[in-house]
Amino acid sequence: MMKSMSLSMLIGTMAFATSNAFAPVGNTPSFVHSQSRLFAEGGEEKAAPMVTGAELEIMLTEWDQPLVVDAYATWCGPCVLMAPEFEAAAQALKGKVRFVKLDTDQEETMAARLNIMGLPTLLFLDKYEPKEDDPPEKQTASAVLKDRIEGALRKDMIVELAEHYFFGGPKPELI
Repeated sequence: MMKSMSLSMLIGTMAFATSNAFAPVGNTPSFVHSQSRLFAEGGEEKAAPMVTGAELEIMLTEWDQPLVVDAYATWCGPCVLMAPEFEAAAQALKGKVRFVKLDTDQEETMAARLNIMGLPTLLFLDKYEPKEDDPPEKQTASAVLKDRIEGALRKDMIVELAEHYFFGGPKPELI
């Protein structure tokens, strides 16, 4: 069952943001911190870059492609095991689906607003296209949460789920 929701409904009604909620980590300048999240060790651009809560919020209002968010933590074993699978899925669907990673320890406020309770959590989000007969509260919706999955997945399953939710492919069977 697909649910349409406004941005505020999508990220919850919790308002924990403070003036420094989205400040860069430590004393690292934001440009340097941002660059390290966008490029792999070899210098090539990551297909699934890390984003801040503020960057994710912008993505949820400026749609150009469907979005898959990996909410993870560096201390989480299944998250670490799934990281290369998520990057491989992002490479496979590059140009069709946008993949991003959200570190729930660095972005606690956004993780709370997204109601992340288990790790890793994948969010499959698409742009909401309002219909003429939709009630007024749905007319302002910007995103549709197609699915929310907790637990590590392999590349093939992530790709199959994206194909299903965003392009009408067959529904894969989750193991």
